[in-house]
Amino acid sequence: MKNEVTIVLAEDNEGHATLIRKNLKRSGIRNTIVHLKDGQETMDFLFHHSKTEKANDENSILLLLDIKMPRVDGIEVLKKVKNDPELRRIPVIMITTTDDPREVETCHDLGCSNYITKPVNYEKFVSAIRQLGLFLLVIEVPSID
Repeated sequence: MKNEVTIVLAEDNEGHATLIRKNLKRSGIRNTIVHLKDGQETMDFLFHHSKTEKANDENSILLLLDIKMPRVDGIEVLKKVKNDPELRRIPVIMITTTDDPREVETCHDLGCSNYITKPVNYEKFVSAIRQLGLFLLVIEVPSID
């Protein structure tokens, strides 16, 4: 992933957010990580960013999106992002503790790029995030139109 990509981490659990940031960095990610604590804050950031950073070539975003968040849940954020003509190309990786097959299917139907279940076990969670970091090192992220 190129350095100009901003990783937006929408995660209400501070402990999970810290683990995700720390282990992405350990896997080699040096990109800016913006941590947002609920769905409304995430939408405010994304929609403001798409309007104010339009002229900037360095406006690629990758969204790591928790589903269970206060104010606005991750599925609603995903719907809004994928229905917006300027934001719909943002890769969205759902990160959640639930592995309900209906929820996984809903997220994919709405346009998420990937769906990662947070393991309950600490070591497995750390390993999953490091693997995510390695994946992020090699993907290309489109800029916001």
